[in-house]
Parts: sequence; C-alpha cells; structure tokens
Amino acid sequence: MVFRRSHGRFIAATALVGFMLAVAGCQSSDSGGVLNVTNQPQDPQPQQAKVTASSLRAYCPKITLRDGTAYFNTYAAGGQDDGTKIVYQASISDVTRDCNHADGSLTLDVGVAGKVVPGPLAKAGTITMPIRVVVMHGTDVLYSKLHQYQVQVSDLSAATQFVFNDPAIVVPEPTARDYQIFAGYDEGPAKPAATAARSKPRRKKAQVAKTAPAAPAGSQSSISDIPR
Repeated sequence: MVFRRSHGRFIAATALVGFMLAVAGCQSSDSGGVLNVTNQPQDPQPQQAKVTASSLRAYCPKITLRDGTAYFNTYAAGGQDDGTKIVYQASISDVTRDCNHADGSLTLDVGVAGKVVPGPLAKAGTITMPIRVVVMHGTDVLYSKLHQYQVQVSDLSAATQFVFNDPAIVVPEPTARDYQIFAGYDEGPAKPAATAARSKPRRKKAQVAKTAPAAPAGSQSSISDIPR
C-alpha cells in the first residue's frame, strides 16, 4: 500500500517535470529563449526630419523688420537731427508677405504698413520715404531694391496711414527653408566728405551775392526740397 502511494507520487512528479520541460521547450528559440533579451533587435535610431518637396512648396520665408529701420524723419533744410526742425516722422508698424511657387521660381509680394505724423514744420504736400526690400539666402543677396515711396499728406492734425507693397519679386525656388526677407527704411550711408567738398564753392558764391535781396522772413523749404 505504501509502495503504491510512493509509486503514484513518483509518477505524478515525473509527469509534472515532463510538463514543465515541454512548456520550456515551447518557449525556447534559436535566439536563446525568452529570457535572452540581449539578442533582441533594437529600435532604430530616430532619423533627422528631412524637408520634403510638399513642405517646400508651402514654404514662405519669414520677413523681418530690423532694428533702426522702422523710423524715418524728414527735416527742414539745415535742421538735421534737430527736433524743432522735423517736418514729418514716419514709422512702420507691420510687415507681411505672400508667396507663390511655380516653374522653379518663388514669387514674393512684400507689404509694409505704417503712418506719417506731421512735425513742428509740417506743411501739406507729398513726402517721399526710402523703403528697401531685400531677400537673402545666407549671406547671398538674391534681391535688393530701394523704393522712393510717396505719401500724400493733407491733414496736419492727424497721422496719415500708408500701405506699400513690392508685388513681383522673383527668386530661385528654395531647396531648403533658409531664405530671409528684410524690409525697412534705408536712407543710405552718410557722405560727410563729399558734403564738405561741395560746401566750399557754395560759400564763395554766397559772399559774392551779398547785395542780393534777402529772402522773406519766416520762409520755409517746400516738401520737395527736404534733403533725403
């Protein structure tokens, strides 16, 4: 009776061991089994996103208004940098652009909005503002044009709003999202040497013409005579 119980336990134990081996065999593989994680394939490294053709076709370069190019003052003759001789103060408040991709080219429409405020010596008339638009690719200038934009000012008690646009700028189709647009006032570099050279003969002429009638008191330069 005891032998039978022991024999029965042995058979049961043997069957249990066989079952465990069978399960282990089902879970094993040529790669070393489920516990061998070192041989499992690793996730590939994330690749850097590439610029696609569709994203380039939707790309419109950013437009920037540089510091120092948002304001432009006009002065009466001889009153440069004198606040009491300001005729008009102009400022740019907003810039925008529109893009069109076609036939291997990028066509841009650049817009500039702002206002003109009359100064102490303002008179009704036309003011001319030098507005430059530039398109760059890195350090390469793809487009640069200086516009002499005119604004008619009639109300001297309030600011005059203006909107300027350069509508047909054509540059090569970009191959990456690395174009940059700049817009703003550009008075050009100062030329003190040339101005001094021209002033000498003018002084001599003024000495010869001392007997000429003097200009009426209180006369002012017209808008078209304001130096730019």
